[in-house]
Amino acid sequence: MKDWNFVFAGFGGQGILFAGKVTAYAGMMEDREVSWLPSYGPEMRGGTANCSVCLSSRPIGSPLVLEPNALVVMNNPSYDKFIDTVAPGGVAVIDSALVDRKTGREDITVRYVPATRLAQENGIAKLANLIMLGALWKATGFASAEALQAAIQKVVPPSKQELVELNWKAIRIGAGG
Repeated sequence: MKDWNFVFAGFGGQGILFAGKVTAYAGMMEDREVSWLPSYGPEMRGGTANCSVCLSSRPIGSPLVLEPNALVVMNNPSYDKFIDTVAPGGVAVIDSALVDRKTGREDITVRYVPATRLAQENGIAKLANLIMLGALWKATGFASAEALQAAIQKVVPPSKQELVELNWKAIRIGAGG
């Protein structure tokens, strides 16, 4: 399976770190080498947040991703900061409901997904992050459906297990079905 170096970025409170954690756990479910490195400003909710996630078949030398081969962005400041860091041949998944920019890069695959709008329309307003994760999953195939479902089951706290199916619904919406 292909090695992946992801950056997930947006505002604190959008579930950026959660989406990264689900991705990392999906890799763990497939016995891959995994790292998850969160980063957020002191203001957290409302401030910027991002995380680096590596999924590899080999030991990971550094958890910090400076040149991702896949990027998820959910706000304009994150788009501005990270779009030019995507490796040629990489993938960028952009929440077009919140990011008002289009890239001119022709050396990457770009998916514009109105995740925030789709989440609101489907009654799952707080799960735009997982709609974005579903779009990323469809664009990259970074893990099997079974690994992704197991990761959601693992990452959703025991006290909120009723949300597991809604999380999977959001991923299916993002994946287009």
